[in-house]
Amino acid sequence: MPRRDAGKAEQNRRSPSASEYQALAEFRYLLRQFLAFSKAAAQESGLTTQQHQALLAIKGFGGKAGLTIGEIAERLLVRHHSAVELVDRLVAMGLARRAIDPADRRRVRVLLVAKAEARLRDLSAAHLAELRAAKPALIELLSRLKEA
Repeated sequence: MPRRDAGKAEQNRRSPSASEYQALAEFRYLLRQFLAFSKAAAQESGLTTQQHQALLAIKGFGGKAGLTIGEIAERLLVRHHSAVELVDRLVAMGLARRAIDPADRRRVRVLLVAKAEARLRDLSAAHLAELRAAKPALIELLSRLKEA
């Protein structure tokens, strides 16, 4: 997601209205509810939230080719060395494996194994159901936001 220059954008903004403050607060609340659900679901499955996020990133963005450590770090917004440690734990848990990239043998890709696919399938089904339940509130909330 592209980031805006906060200082420059701040100069061109008007003060938010009371309803915009309310919309932002409600949006943050809905996000926090979803994240709390996600954390509990991951823990029930024997994963940390970062492990779940990594598995989802590999499956969602890596496809059959997997992701590099750098790509995982970018998707999870963590430093490279943190992504290395995370992948080390996933490999030790038997949820991922490292493979040499056939297109560039200097590069290592991280792939999911069948055990991770099954666990991720169950977690993703629960997350999609939760998002579908929140969809009306999110749509209503976002529709209240108007361009200035």
